[in-house]
Amino acid sequence: MLLGLVAPTGGTASVLGVPIGRGAEYLPRVGALIEAPAFYPTLSGRRNLRVLATLGGVPHARVDAALERVGLAGRAGDRVGGYSLGMRQRLGIAAALLGEPALLVLDEPANGLDPAGILEIRALLHTLADEGSTVFVSSHLLAEIEQLADRLVLIKDGRLLFEGLLEELLARQRGTLVLAPERAEDLDGLARVVVARGYQVTVGPRRLRVDAPADAAAALNRAAMAAGITLAELSVTKPTLEAAFMTITQGAEDAARVP
Repeated sequence: MLLGLVAPTGGTASVLGVPIGRGAEYLPRVGALIEAPAFYPTLSGRRNLRVLATLGGVPHARVDAALERVGLAGRAGDRVGGYSLGMRQRLGIAAALLGEPALLVLDEPANGLDPAGILEIRALLHTLADEGSTVFVSSHLLAEIEQLADRLVLIKDGRLLFEGLLEELLARQRGTLVLAPERAEDLDGLARVVVARGYQVTVGPRRLRVDAPADAAAALNRAAMAAGITLAELSVTKPTLEAAFMTITQGAEDAARVP
C-alpha cells in the first residue's frame, strides 16, 4: 500500500507527507526492493539498470554510481543469469538507489549475502541514512536489525506490539548473569546461595543463569566467596532484540488468552 501496489480498504497513512491512495506524487522519491528482485537474465547488470533508468526517467549517468555503491562495479558487464543470489540482491538495491530516493524501502536486504556482503550493505544503509535518506527495512533477521536500526516497529498477527527507539526497547529488558564455580561439585551449592539472595536460577552444565541485573554481580560474587565457593566465571549477558521480541510476543499471547 505504501508503494501504491495495493489499494487500501480503510484507515489512513502517508508517505513523505502525502496521503496514500491519492495518486502517486511521492513515488518518484521512493526506492524499493520488495521480495526477490527480477531482472532480464540475458542482459548484464549494467544494461538491466539502464532499462530501469529509461523507464523511470532517470539519467543513465546514475547507473554506474549505483553499481559502485553496492560493490558490483567489477561485475557490471556480466549477464545477470550468472549472478549469485547475493549479487542479484545487490543489484536490486542498486536499482532502488537509481532515483536517489528520499525514502528507501527494503524487504530482507541481507538475503543471500555472505557475512562480508552483509557488513558492506549494513555500512551502505548507515551511509544513506547519514546522508539524509530514510531507510525502512522489513526483516525477520532480528540480530541483523539490532545492528542496523535506530527505531523499531514490532508487529505480530497484524497487531502493533512496540514502536520506538531500539535502545528504549532493550532498556525494558533485564539481562542475565552467568556464574560458574571453579569446582563442578560446587554448582548446586552456588545455586542455593543465589536463590537465597532472591533470584531465579536456571542450572545448566557447570553454569548457572541468573535472572538478575548487572549490578547484582558484585554482591553475588561476595556471597559465593562467603560460602567458600570460588567463581571461575562471572559474566553479564546483555538483553538482545531477539530476546526482547520473544518476551513481548509471549506477553501478547498470554494477554490474548485472558477471557
